[in-house]
Amino acid sequence: MELKILQLLLFLCMKLLVSAEIRCIESERQALLKFSGNLSGLTWGSEQDKGECCNWDGVDCTDTGHVFYLDLSYMYLRGKISPALRKLQHLKYLSLRDNNLTIDNFNWLSDISSLSHLDLSGVNLRVVTNWSQPIAKLSSLEELDLSGCQLRDPLSAFDVFVNSSLSSLSVLDLSYNELTSISTFDSMFDFSRTLIYLDLSGNRLKRLPKFEQLFNLETLYFSSNSLESTNIEHHLANLTQLVELDLSSNSLEGTINEHHLANLTQLRDLDLSFNNVSFNLSIDWIPTFQLERIELNHCNMGPYFPNWIKKLNSLWILSLSFAGISDTIPNWLWSMTIRYLDLSHNNIRGRLPDLTMGFYGDLDLSYNNLSGPIPLSAFQYSMNLKLSKNLLSGSIFNLCTISEQLKVETLILSDNQLVGELPDCWMNIPDLFVLDLANNKLSGKIPPTLSSLSFLSILYLGNNNFTGELGSWLKNCTVLRKFDVGGNKLTGTIPAWIGTHLTNLAVLSLRFNSFHGSIPPTICYLTVVHVLDLSRNDISGKIPRCLNNFTSLAQNDGSTILNRNLLLKGQRLENYDNGNALVQWKGQLLEYNRLKRMKGIDLSSNKLIGTIPQAFSDLKGLVFINLSRNHLTGNIISSIGQLDTLEWLDLSRNQLSGEIPNSLANLHFLSVLDLSYNNLMGKIPLSTQLQSFNSSAYVGNSQLCGDPLAECPHDPSMNDHGKANVVKEDDRFINRDFYICMVFGFITGFWIVVGTLVLKHSWRHSYFKFLNNIGDWIYVRTTVYVTRFKRKFMS
Repeated sequence: MELKILQLLLFLCMKLLVSAEIRCIESERQALLKFSGNLSGLTWGSEQDKGECCNWDGVDCTDTGHVFYLDLSYMYLRGKISPALRKLQHLKYLSLRDNNLTIDNFNWLSDISSLSHLDLSGVNLRVVTNWSQPIAKLSSLEELDLSGCQLRDPLSAFDVFVNSSLSSLSVLDLSYNELTSISTFDSMFDFSRTLIYLDLSGNRLKRLPKFEQLFNLETLYFSSNSLESTNIEHHLANLTQLVELDLSSNSLEGTINEHHLANLTQLRDLDLSFNNVSFNLSIDWIPTFQLERIELNHCNMGPYFPNWIKKLNSLWILSLSFAGISDTIPNWLWSMTIRYLDLSHNNIRGRLPDLTMGFYGDLDLSYNNLSGPIPLSAFQYSMNLKLSKNLLSGSIFNLCTISEQLKVETLILSDNQLVGELPDCWMNIPDLFVLDLANNKLSGKIPPTLSSLSFLSILYLGNNNFTGELGSWLKNCTVLRKFDVGGNKLTGTIPAWIGTHLTNLAVLSLRFNSFHGSIPPTICYLTVVHVLDLSRNDISGKIPRCLNNFTSLAQNDGSTILNRNLLLKGQRLENYDNGNALVQWKGQLLEYNRLKRMKGIDLSSNKLIGTIPQAFSDLKGLVFINLSRNHLTGNIISSIGQLDTLEWLDLSRNQLSGEIPNSLANLHFLSVLDLSYNNLMGKIPLSTQLQSFNSSAYVGNSQLCGDPLAECPHDPSMNDHGKANVVKEDDRFINRDFYICMVFGFITGFWIVVGTLVLKHSWRHSYFKFLNNIGDWIYVRTTVYVTRFKRKFMS
């Protein structure tokens, strides 16, 4: 026995000795260095370490020093992939997925004939037109992933595969490209009988390819294409080994019956969601498969609950949202092994049963017609419990009667008829990070044990009857991202610690309460805030001048409320980014999560004084500003035209003065404007945008004029009708000017004539002689005409 142990130790030592002496081939080291020279972000150690490439990150070598493994996935690399990799003649595994890389020439790939695994997912191959030809020469290739590479299908691109030597290919992923030609796939798949995994999701394909030779195919993903035909049983007839089938998000129409699924006896995973299909399955139909996952969202499964599901003894995931079910939930469902149940957005009625029969997992029954109280077992056996938009009633105060620690992470009970006070035992749910109790009839004070929820990220308590002040315990919830207590009866001042402790807040809504005092300057520490709503309170004082510290509002980047890569407790927060944070938007209360690009400030209906801070002009990402119904004075900031994403501006019912800034005409996205009932004066600036608003947007400003209000005096831009009215109204001014000019001209002309006659003798003699001649001529002509008239009269 001891001898065997010594032999084993000797063997291990020899192995380590050999491994320590492995050195990479010089030509391959040079190829890797040339490859890395085109990339930024790739560091393979110091100059001293560059001598031995087999020790570099992502590189592995054989016992003979040849590089056979190169994996640089998820390393944030940038640049072009060099053809120098063709020197790695022994390379079997190459993965460069999810970097920012491009390839101009793909021909070098065929020189690495030893490749068995090739993953270039996310590499930009848009300019590569012959990408299929070098791949077809990789006779040892077993796995190929070119997903998200912006591939197009050039003429006869896949015909190359027909006579290729890809006889070992088992995994093919061409998802999320720009492929359109399905006919070329028909010949492509004739060659391979080894393919077990095929993903063509996210392209523009209009039908399924022919799978006549793919007898061993186990996984088929064809979601997010333009599939129209429901005659899928013909295409799937030979796929008797199929385990996973995903045809979701296509344009399927018609009826699915037993024949479509008859041959899929090995099926474990079925997803036909987001298609316009109906299921016509007999009530006593027994499926030929044992599904573990069913997703048939937005398919017509109703009106009755599908009875065949109870035959699926291995079912873990069942998602039938928007399925047209108008029925009660059968009791047998709760005794199944389901760990994720989504029956939301149906017309399911009845009461929630006691879940002690065996259910444990995620439960979403929101947007139905469930009534009655919530059983305690729903909290005990659910990790993510969503029951919003129902008719549930009663109290949840007895939650504290549960002795054990709960594992609930998401609790959404909004838009029901819950009453009573909140329980004060939230330390028993330490993993909770979404709590939504909005739009109920809850009352009392907000319990301080909520401070024990160190992972709490979303807290919605709006539109209830909570009273009291915001306790200082809340400042312990430092990861809070959305906080809405609007529409309650809360009092006191806005705590200064909101800005100093809750610095991760992206949504802060204290609207429609009875908060008083001034806005604390520390509010400006909320640098990532997207929505700040303090409207309809009794807040006084001035608007803080430090609003330009809201760096998220200063960025016009269309960014969303949450970092989509933010991980909390190992789960993506985006899966729980729902709820009812209400925002006053263009005169209507809307849920925040329904409003894209929502960034704004609402301080309306308070008692604020002073001027509008110039800092507003720095917040170039603002979509709405509502400062109406306050006591603000001074001018509208002249640089407001810099907010080129602004869609809604309400400054009505203040004491603002001065002219409307001309820059306001530059807000081309402005769809709601209200400047009424201020002391504005002058002419409304001319622009297609500003003149499109109704006169009610400007009414109540007695010295304001111009379209759409009354026309301004002395306006050269007015039409002829307007000019006539002005001339008539100001006739005295025109007459006065006319007489002044006439008198001045008479005096000037008189002295020019008289002065010349007085000073120049010859002109004076000629002038009087001319007058005498004219006088004589008039006398003679008059005497002649009088004599003729007398003669006629006498005769």
